[in-house]
Amino acid sequence: MNTSITTPSAAGGASRAAEAATTVRVWDLPTRIFHWSFALCFAGAWLTSDSERLRDLHVMLGYTFAGLAVFRVLWGLVGTRYARFASFVFPPRELVSYLKSLLAMKPRHYLGHNPAGAVAIFAMLGLGALIALSGFATYQDIGGEWLEELHEGAASTMLAIVLVHIAGVVVSSLLHRENLVRAMFTGNKPGAPAQGIRHAHRVVGTALLVAVLGFWWAYQSGAADAWLPQPSATADAQDRHHDDD
Repeated sequence: MNTSITTPSAAGGASRAAEAATTVRVWDLPTRIFHWSFALCFAGAWLTSDSERLRDLHVMLGYTFAGLAVFRVLWGLVGTRYARFASFVFPPRELVSYLKSLLAMKPRHYLGHNPAGAVAIFAMLGLGALIALSGFATYQDIGGEWLEELHEGAASTMLAIVLVHIAGVVVSSLLHRENLVRAMFTGNKPGAPAQGIRHAHRVVGTALLVAVLGFWWAYQSGAADAWLPQPSATADAQDRHHDDD
């Protein structure tokens, strides 16, 4: 069942003004930790993708990126109201209707993810899985050059989706007169009290952050070498060749 709350922007002026007086919790802490960690890992991996000197950092961020994607899939099944996939699986006609309202500068308001944002999320999770699997295969020298090209192509496609997503956030923030970026930091948005979630799940969010930071420490200190797959001998030889050049 779709649990997102919608109101037409033009006709619901009075109700929106009343909601603005009340701030409710929409995004739990695990969702917010995931969002910013996922964005940081993708940005960092993109910036280090062409550097042999920073390959270890690129691989570390790639592993983290993959682990975060797995967490988000699980949290999408058992998380809070607006984090669950069930709350933002929209039929195609609702996506078309939302896009038309957006072009008319009168977009429908969704307390949770809107249909366009939902498409971006599913696309990024799908591409994230493809990026992680093709990147791991490349790291292990499996599949040859075509897998490396697939890895780069998937990453480029995801970058394009991320840029469109950011543009959509800016446009929606301006049209709805609410700061969506700030909401993803605080977890709060204007809304009726009954629409908010009860629990922020701070323990789960803190555990997720500790797991990310702990993995980074283990990777950088070498403690993770005992249980992480190591690069193939061919990949190591290629890296040494590039370093010599």
